[in-house]
Amino acid sequence: MRILVSGAGVAGPVLAHWLTRYGFRVTVVERAPALRRTGGHAVDLFRPAVDVSERMGVLPRIEERATGTDRLTVFPEGARRPVRADLAKIFGGASDRHVEVMRDDLTTIYHDASREDVEYLFDDSVTSISAGSENGDGSGCEVTGDGNGCEVTFERSAPRRFDLVIGADGLHSTVRRLVFGADAGRSSFLGAYFGVLSLPNASGLDGELLMHVGVGRTAGMYGARHLGDARALFLFRSARELDWHHRDVPRQKELLRGAFTGLHPQVDGWLEELDRTPAFYFDSVSQLRMESWSRGRVTLVGDAGYCPGPAVGGSTTLAVVGAYVLAGELARAGGDHERAFPAYERAMAEHVRGSRAVALSAAKTLIPTSRLGVRGLAQGARLVSALPAGPGRALLRLTTRSARLYNSMTVEDYAPAAAG
Repeated sequence: MRILVSGAGVAGPVLAHWLTRYGFRVTVVERAPALRRTGGHAVDLFRPAVDVSERMGVLPRIEERATGTDRLTVFPEGARRPVRADLAKIFGGASDRHVEVMRDDLTTIYHDASREDVEYLFDDSVTSISAGSENGDGSGCEVTGDGNGCEVTFERSAPRRFDLVIGADGLHSTVRRLVFGADAGRSSFLGAYFGVLSLPNASGLDGELLMHVGVGRTAGMYGARHLGDARALFLFRSARELDWHHRDVPRQKELLRGAFTGLHPQVDGWLEELDRTPAFYFDSVSQLRMESWSRGRVTLVGDAGYCPGPAVGGSTTLAVVGAYVLAGELARAGGDHERAFPAYERAMAEHVRGSRAVALSAAKTLIPTSRLGVRGLAQGARLVSALPAGPGRALLRLTTRSARLYNSMTVEDYAPAAAG
């Protein structure tokens, strides 16, 4: 059975690994000319994603590339002194299995786990998906019976036919647009934007996260054990959706400067690197809400189908779990998408709802709306890190939705014998 996966980020390679393990023939197409090694930012793998990675046999490599960030220094706007906290204790209290790793390192590790058995087409992308002569309206390749599948055209490669097509191509998914329409789903703006850039590690950061927090804006900088440079992360609130496009980088940099200039001289220095940075990313903090992620022989996984909110909703963990569940349900159903896709959506529904709630809560905490909130963020971090491990963990699990979600999320053990 031939399956096309669009996107070689996080969800795509994880999905490809499990599908090939279950006996499916997989092709992954990726718009970028190679695996992205332009910097990236730190992402969190919580317990269920760590469990999946362990079952893939790649957890030791992920742990080797962990950022090692274990200290937090918060500079509340207008305060005389910074607040210092034990970040390792805070993460340990939120989830009993957690690894922070650079996104580029993670995608490389997942790609390496699948590249021997998967066909990767880089520097290419899907341009149309249809059912050929029997049903050429592009409505999700709803062909049944003899299984003619989907006819897919590409920017560079010759047209090919696949039994199933899976969009793992992120919040701005091409597969979603082609199959579900340009206005598919409901994008719920959470009132914030974020940006990430690479810059020289002039402060010599090693295991420390610096944060400057003001009303409606938060900026942070961190290094990692194996990085020669550092990353700066910016989060800011906006009462309305701003005028920008996800490919208009000059406009995105202009918005960041407007939001953060004057927060602190150190932050102004980070902003000066915007025109020199080798790597930059910007997006809105928005949730994608769709009634269904599947149509005919096409389905979506990760941010392409149910992004809970970039930078605040645990989307990396959700993408890893979603890819694992989708592959398992296809194996269990022997490749029958009419059984597997609904089962996949049922299995993920509660996880997606929980991640959306986590994103709403995290956005309010990380980007305070008042001076009281600014002080509360700093003092709360210090309190949790100052408490003994047991009470600190109990406090976090009582007061944070993320802790309750990730520690209650479980993944089923899909037996390899169920392979298609």
